[in-house]
Amino acid sequence: MILPSIHTPADLKELSPADCDRLANEIRSFLVDAVAKTGGHLGPNLGVVELTIALHRVLDSPADTLIFDTGHQAYVHKLLTGRQDDFTTLRQHGGLSGYPSRHESPHDFMENSHASTGLSYACAVAVAKRLSGDGGKTVCVVGDGSLTGGMSYEALNNIGHLKPEMVIILNDNGRSYAPTIGGIADHFSHLRLSPRYEAAKDAAGSVLRGLPVVGPSAYMTAKRMKDSLKQLVSPMSLFETLGLKYAGPIDGHDIRELERALHDAMQYRGPVVLHIVTEKGHGYGPAVDDEIDKFHGVSRFDPANGAPFAAAKQSWTDLFGNVLLDAAAHDDRIIAITAAMASSTGLLPFAKAYPDRFFDVGIAEQHAVTFATGMALQGYRPVVAIYSSFLQRAFDQLICDTALHKAPITFVLDRAGITGDDGPSHHGIFDLAYLRMVPGMTVASPSTPDALGDLLATALAGDGPFAIRFPRGTAPMDLTRAPEIHSPGTYHVHAQGNDVAIAALGKMVHIAEAAAEILARKDVHASVIDLQYVKPLAPGLTQLLASHPLVVTVEDGIREGGMGSAVVEHLLDEGCAVPVVRIGLPDQFIEHGAQQLLLEKYGLTPEIVAETVMSHLGKRHEHPLHTAAGGR
Repeated sequence: MILPSIHTPADLKELSPADCDRLANEIRSFLVDAVAKTGGHLGPNLGVVELTIALHRVLDSPADTLIFDTGHQAYVHKLLTGRQDDFTTLRQHGGLSGYPSRHESPHDFMENSHASTGLSYACAVAVAKRLSGDGGKTVCVVGDGSLTGGMSYEALNNIGHLKPEMVIILNDNGRSYAPTIGGIADHFSHLRLSPRYEAAKDAAGSVLRGLPVVGPSAYMTAKRMKDSLKQLVSPMSLFETLGLKYAGPIDGHDIRELERALHDAMQYRGPVVLHIVTEKGHGYGPAVDDEIDKFHGVSRFDPANGAPFAAAKQSWTDLFGNVLLDAAAHDDRIIAITAAMASSTGLLPFAKAYPDRFFDVGIAEQHAVTFATGMALQGYRPVVAIYSSFLQRAFDQLICDTALHKAPITFVLDRAGITGDDGPSHHGIFDLAYLRMVPGMTVASPSTPDALGDLLATALAGDGPFAIRFPRGTAPMDLTRAPEIHSPGTYHVHAQGNDVAIAALGKMVHIAEAAAEILARKDVHASVIDLQYVKPLAPGLTQLLASHPLVVTVEDGIREGGMGSAVVEHLLDEGCAVPVVRIGLPDQFIEHGAQQLLLEKYGLTPEIVAETVMSHLGKRHEHPLHTAAGGR
C-alpha cells in the first residue's frame, strides 16, 4: 500500500509513474469506502484524483498556493496533506470539514464552498505574491460549472488586465451538480468531442515540425497556420480574448501528461489556463452510470453497488416538486427556474413534464433572479427554486430588480435553517432576517405539507414577490387535501393556554408543540401559535399575544433581525409591552454537524424551550419590557 506512506505532498515526489497510478487506484478505493460510511461529495473527488496527485507533485504546497473552486473537490487534496486518519470523522461535528478549512491545515487557503469565487481569491494571492516578492506559485482549480457564475467572468477580466503569474486549471467534466448548462459549456463539449480537433492537432504537429526553424518568414507562417487551425476548430478562445494563455484539452486522468502540462505552464510569465478534461465519478461504476448527478453528493451507501442504506422517504423537496407539478397543470403561465440544481430542488419532474417552461441558468443566482423578474414582467409566474444560503448571492437583484418592480415571483428556499453536515456556508439561517427587510416581500414557512400547498397556491395567486422556506429532511406527513389560497399573514393557533404564548415558524412549530406538552406536565399552560408568516404579521396577532403574560418566539434562524425581532417590532408598533423572549441561533456562523446535534447545542429542542419558558416565567416581574434571550 502506498497511500498510508503519504503524509505530506513531498512524499509524492519520489514516486515512480507506476507508483502514481497505483496510488490513484488506492485513493479511489479509500474514498468510496470512507464516503460510504459518512456521506459526502464522492463524484467530484473521484474525478480529480490524478489531477490532484499531479498538482502536488509539481507544486510545493503550502509555499505554492492551491485553491479549489468549489471546495467539495478537495477530498483528495486532504488525503495528500496529512489528513487520512481524520476521514472517519468527515462532515461529523468536530471532525473533518467537507470543504477546505483554514483551521485544519496550512495547505488550505480558505473555506471555499460557494462556486465561482476561487478565481477572485487566486487573483488576489498572485498579485500579493508579486507585490511582496514572494516567488511562490498560485494555482486555482475551477470547475466548468463554476464558469457559469458571473463572478468568474469578473475575475477573468481582471486577471487579463493585471496579468499576474498564475495557473488556472479548468476542470472540465461537463457537469456542476448535473450536466453543466450554458454557452461556454456547449463550447467545451464541442471542443472535447470534435474529431477535427484531434486531426487538426496531429496535422499541425506534423506540418510545423517540418517547417524551417530559421527566419521571420517561417515564424510568421507557423503562427498563421496555428491561428487558422484554431479558427477552423472553434471560435477564438474566450480566455485568449481576455489576455490569458490557453492550452488544452488535456487528459485529466493521465498523470504524466498532466505533469508535463503543469511544468510548462509554470514557466510562463503571466496567467495560463490549462483545460483539463475529467470524468465525474471516474473509476467507480455506480457513479459513472448515474446520469443525474454522478454521485455528486451522497448519504451513506453500500460501496459494493452504490445503493443507499436508508429507504427514501418523501422529503420537503419532493413534496414541493409534486405540488408545483400539480399547479403547473392548471396554469401554463407557471415556469420553473433553477441555478444548476434541478434534482436537488425537486424540479426534475417539472423539467420532464414541461421542458419548454423549465430553465436551468447554471450557477448564476443573480441572473436567475433578474431573468425571473423579466419573465414576470412579461406575464409569466416564475418559481425560482434555490437553496436558502445560495439566494444570498442575489440580494441586490432581489431588491433592485424584483422588489422594485413588484414582480410576482415565488422564491422557494430549500435547506432553510440548520442543514447539517455541509457547515457554515450551507446553513440557511440568514433568510428570515435579510428577506423581511426587502420592500414588498412576503416571507412564509410551512409547518405541514398541507401548509406548503396553501402557501404555494397563495404565492402564485399574489401580485408581488413571495418567499417560501422549508428545511432539509423528511416531510412530517403526506398531503391530506387540495391546496387553498388564503390571506397573507394568516396564522394558526395549535394549542391554547393562559401562562405563555409560544410563537414558532416552520419546522420549529413541532418543537413548540412538544415544549407545550412538557410544560403542561409542570402545570404551565401554553398557547402554541404557528405564525406561518414572518412578513406580514396579521393585525389580530397583537391581541392574541397580549393576552399572555409572556411571549416566547422560536426560530431556526439568527435572532438578530429574524422572526422574533419581527414580533417585537410588531408589538412595539401596536403599543403592546408584553415581555418577549427570543429563542434562535446566536450571532455567529454555525459549524458542521448532524442537524439534531446542532439543534440541541443551540437550544432548539422541546426540553430547552420548556426550560427557557420556566426560567422566564419566574423572572417576568423583573423584566417589564421586551427581552432578547435564548440559544446556547
